[in-house]
Amino acid sequence: MTRTLSTPPTLPSGCLAAAPQPVLPVAEGVLLRPWERADARAFLSAYEDEETHRWHTHRPSTVAQVEDWFDGYRRDWERERGCHWAVARDSGEVLGRMALRRVDFADGVANAAYWVLPAARGAGVASRALAAVSAWALDDIGFHRLELDHSTRNDASCRVATKAGYRLEGTKRDAAVHDDGRHDMHLHARVRGDR
Repeated sequence: MTRTLSTPPTLPSGCLAAAPQPVLPVAEGVLLRPWERADARAFLSAYEDEETHRWHTHRPSTVAQVEDWFDGYRRDWERERGCHWAVARDSGEVLGRMALRRVDFADGVANAAYWVLPAARGAGVASRALAAVSAWALDDIGFHRLELDHSTRNDASCRVATKAGYRLEGTKRDAAVHDDGRHDMHLHARVRGDR
């Protein structure tokens, strides 16, 4: 079914897929780059970590499944449905994941998601990577609003969002199911022009 809008879309079709997915600088020696097949083992190891496992119910269980996800990530870029990056050192070492999902060109909105491997936690990697992808999406591409949500019990994710300039807008009651039951979720957002 085709939607007819009374207003033009915030973002034109092709604003992502017309070019290859970019590599984005984060900080000294850290960047965001598209996932490579050689990253599959590191990606899988994140979901074997207790903290990552706790907050993510959609998780791969084999390297082959991760490779399928990577293929899906490439298709997401081509179809302008999402953007998925490895947070990595210049040397290639994977530190974490950064993504923009649920891309809506009509309203100019996307949802950010992330995790970092245990060795990269506590060093500001996640907040700097989130700030970098947000600046690219809002300033370079033209998104108007980026959202993210996390369990109200996930204090670390709340700190990452706040440090990256995402304001806490409220609590969505019983909004997500985790392994231990339903969780309230904090909703954060960053809007173009926020500083």
